[in-house]
Amino acid sequence: MENNYVIIMAGGVGSRFWPYSRKNFPKQFHDVLGIGKSLIQLTADRFTGICPQENIFVVTNSIYYDLVKEQLPFCQDHQILLEPEGKNTAPCIAYAAYKILSKNPNANLVVCPSDHIILKEDTFIHRVEDALKVVSEKEVLVTLGIRTIRPDTGYGYINFGASNEISKPVKQFKEKPDLETAKEYVESGEYVWNAGIFVWTAKEIVKAFNKFLPELNDLFTFSGYFTEKESVYINEIYSKCPSISIDYAVLEKADNVEVILSDIGWSDLGTWKSLYDMQDKDSNNNVIDGNVVIYESTNCIIKTPKDRLVVVQGLDNYIVAEYQNVLMVCSKDKEQMVKTFVEDLKNKKEESYY
Repeated sequence: MENNYVIIMAGGVGSRFWPYSRKNFPKQFHDVLGIGKSLIQLTADRFTGICPQENIFVVTNSIYYDLVKEQLPFCQDHQILLEPEGKNTAPCIAYAAYKILSKNPNANLVVCPSDHIILKEDTFIHRVEDALKVVSEKEVLVTLGIRTIRPDTGYGYINFGASNEISKPVKQFKEKPDLETAKEYVESGEYVWNAGIFVWTAKEIVKAFNKFLPELNDLFTFSGYFTEKESVYINEIYSKCPSISIDYAVLEKADNVEVILSDIGWSDLGTWKSLYDMQDKDSNNNVIDGNVVIYESTNCIIKTPKDRLVVVQGLDNYIVAEYQNVLMVCSKDKEQMVKTFVEDLKNKKEESYY
C-alpha cells in the first residue's frame, strides 16, 4: 500500500454547473449533494484503504491553494501541486507523475477527477485494486470504463476487444457521439463510457510521455522536486506546456492500453440535469435542496440557500439555482445555455457573477 499514490485533478471550473460553480469557488469544493462534504472531500475519502493520506496528491490551480488546505487539512504543501495556469490533463498528470517518480521509483498511480460521484464505492475500490494488480504484472496503462446504461451524447466512449481477463484491450477511444451513433455503441455491447479514471505505474506513464510527448518529458525532468526550487521552476516552465488531454497526448496513440469494465454508480456530475438524474425525487419528481415551498410544479431541480425562503409555483422541467449574487431560472431542456450565460458575462466583464 505504501507504493500506491492517488493523483486528484482539481483545477477545473465546471462552468456548466454555474451559478454554483464559479472561478473563485468551483464545484469540486461545494457540498453539491447536501450531505456535509464537498466533492473533493468525498473523492479523497474514497481512497481510504488504497493508500495512506500522505500519498494523496492534489493538482490544482494556484488560486485554489487555500480551498484545498481548508477542505483537505491532511495535505502538506508538497502534496498540493499548484498549476500557474490550466493546461488540460496531460501536463497536470505529467507534473504529478514525474514528481512522485523522483521520490519512489516503484510508485503505482491512481489518477481521478475531483468532482465525480461514485455511488458503489466498495465496487469501485475492488476495480481499482484489480487495476493495480494488472499494472503490477504487465507494462500497460489501465482505464476504468463505465458500463453504459443508456445512449448518452455527453460522454466519450471506449471500444474494447474480447478477452477472458479482467482487463480488456482497448481498440479505440471515441469522442462524444451524436445520438444515433451512441445508440449503435450501446447496442453493440462493445463500448463503455470513458470516465477519466486511470491506473498505471509512474515508470510506465513517464515512458509513454517520453515516447509520445517528449516536450513534456523534457520540461518535467527536474531534480528539484520536494525542494523550494520546485514552485519557481514550475512557474517558469508551465507556459511552455502544450494544452492537451491525456487521451489525445498518450492513450489514443499507445498500443498497451487496457480497460476494466466497471459498474460503480458513476456520474461526472457535469450538468444540472446529471445532478437531477441521480438525486432522490419527491412525489412530483422534483429535487429540492433549500428552504423551498413548492406548488403545482413537477420535474424540477431547485437548489437555493437555506437562509432564504423560496416559493415556486407552476414550473415544469426547470432548474432554479441560487448562489451568492446570482439566481438562475432555466429550462432543463435548455441547460446547454448555461455555458452561454457564463460566456456572455465574461464578454461583458461581469467578473463578480462568474
